[in-house]
Amino acid sequence: MTEAAPSRSELPKLLVDQAVRKALEEDLGLAGDITTDPIIPPDAMGEAAIVVREPAVIAGLDLVEATFRTLDPDIGFTRIVEDGAHVEAGATVATVKGRTRALLTGERTALNFFGRLCGIATLTAEYVSKVEGAPARIACTRKTTPGLRAFEKYAVRCGGGVNHRFGLYDAVLVKDNHIAAAGGLAVALERLQARGGHMVKIEVEVDTLVQLEEALRFPMDAVLLDNMDVETLRKAVALAKGKVLTEASGGVNLETVSEIARTGVDLISVGALTHSPRNLDSSLEWARSR
Repeated sequence: MTEAAPSRSELPKLLVDQAVRKALEEDLGLAGDITTDPIIPPDAMGEAAIVVREPAVIAGLDLVEATFRTLDPDIGFTRIVEDGAHVEAGATVATVKGRTRALLTGERTALNFFGRLCGIATLTAEYVSKVEGAPARIACTRKTTPGLRAFEKYAVRCGGGVNHRFGLYDAVLVKDNHIAAAGGLAVALERLQARGGHMVKIEVEVDTLVQLEEALRFPMDAVLLDNMDVETLRKAVALAKGKVLTEASGGVNLETVSEIARTGVDLISVGALTHSPRNLDSSLEWARSR
């Protein structure tokens, strides 16, 4: 049923707890669960399973567990697999037992996190499989859901991808609008050279071979080859080889990614991993009440 997977999540507990509390506050509002609370006695206990209805790569079990544990600190949560596992349709990935009110109230919040992150991990794994045998790695972008970036980028890693920068603060990426606003590539890079710190990686976006040749005259770590056709991309990779890392971006989908990878590019960034994955179909299947 499963392939090798990481042993535990690497998500910081503080971030998990904060996200779960915000999500539950949004759902519970000022009145609480006005469906569950009148129907279910406060001391009722229950058991349920988290089940996937389609093949998937698992991500987000920490958020699922934290959702139920926030509502019932004594909840019992058992993982059948860990994040990063590949499972078949119908697989049970975890079981949960505790106060019935907590299980019913937390169901949708838990599955919202789970479905979103599994969707990202599963799509990432599909892209990764398309470039197998090539040196290229699949990377995500900053096109993430506000407030969920750390989790969505984590899901990309669960699917076998790698992370691009997390924000504007941890790496420099000089894009076309920076160049236009500064009055040219050389001006932008000269100003950056005078200001940048020695610990900060620098990447420059170019969309022509002429721009690439100009950019390579300056110190940098990577070049983003934006919206180039495959033949131009192949020439760009040859020009930059041995000097900087190369990243292809734009026009990347499941139909084109294999051909892009064969140009020899080091990285292929795919915004779709986080801005338009399909949520995984999953459910909380009731086992018993007591």
